Amino acid sequence: MTASTFGRTATKSRMAAVGTIALAGVMLLTACGDQTKSGSNSSGSTRPGGTDSAAAALLPPEIKAKGVVRVGSDIAYPPVEFKDKSGRTVGIDPDIAAALGKELGVTFQFENGTFDTLLTGLRSKRYDAAMSSMTDTKDRQNGVDSETGKKVGEGVDFVDYFTAGVSIYTRKGDDQSIKTWADLCGKKIAVQRGTVSHELAKSEAKKCPDGKTIAMETFDNDLEAQTRLRSGGADAGSSDFPVAAYAVKTSGGGKDFQVVGEQVEAAPYGIAVAKGNDQLTKAIQAALDAIIKNGEYGRILAKWGVEAGAVTKAEVNGGS
Repeated sequence: MTASTFGRTATKSRMAAVGTIALAGVMLLTACGDQTKSGSNSSGSTRPGGTDSAAAALLPPEIKAKGVVRVGSDIAYPPVEFKDKSGRTVGIDPDIAAALGKELGVTFQFENGTFDTLLTGLRSKRYDAAMSSMTDTKDRQNGVDSETGKKVGEGVDFVDYFTAGVSIYTRKGDDQSIKTWADLCGKKIAVQRGTVSHELAKSEAKKCPDGKTIAMETFDNDLEAQTRLRSGGADAGSSDFPVAAYAVKTSGGGKDFQVVGEQVEAAPYGIAVAKGNDQLTKAIQAALDAIIKNGEYGRILAKWGVEAGAVTKAEVNGGS
């Protein structure tokens, strides 16, 4: 695996490493808008019911008529997407989605689901898109199970909007001599099921010396995995770097966890759209390019302190 300095999930080989981030803005929660209950963007202004932008012209007629893009998301992954104390959906993804919605003249309506069911929901047309810190990989593009290599369903297309890698963290002051993934042999890790952290743990377990393995406990969401680690039920946890860094900064007032070692496997997050829904893919791509150019994208990342994960253009299926 390639060491990196910024990240969230990926599966298999990854992109080049990117720069270190400081989560200086992660506590700015109250400025985020609720994408699940209203047509407001993150600043609280009402999104237009229509727009003359070139991106909006690319929308499928049925979505343009409804004025809504249904977005499947595991809304328990702070600071990328999560519920604040008032129950609003906030974070990096909802803010970017609100900006895309403003450009397209529609509302991006987030609907909560467990991470490992989001692509199934997309294929069954429960959602129009999935936006959930999801790494763009060739396996997901092709509908292939990353562990078995077998086809499990129709693939998806990704509009890549961010770059991130994976970190390991432990209880603060109790790193168990863990610095790398190889150091997890003979230990237990708590992870969210179906994520790249889960895939990496399974891959590394196969490399352990005889008589050792990596014990894994998997959970529906990352917050449950954090709770297990906090209680002493595991030796380590792993999440995308922004998520791990946020947990270290906020859990127990910064007294619960510490990040250990370097990040690995930097790769793009993508907004997933079902294969064949090319109009929606192109519309989202055009809207993302528009907010990159007009500066709104950069302002959102700066607000959350994650500028180092920025992309410079909207690429489709750029993951490996």
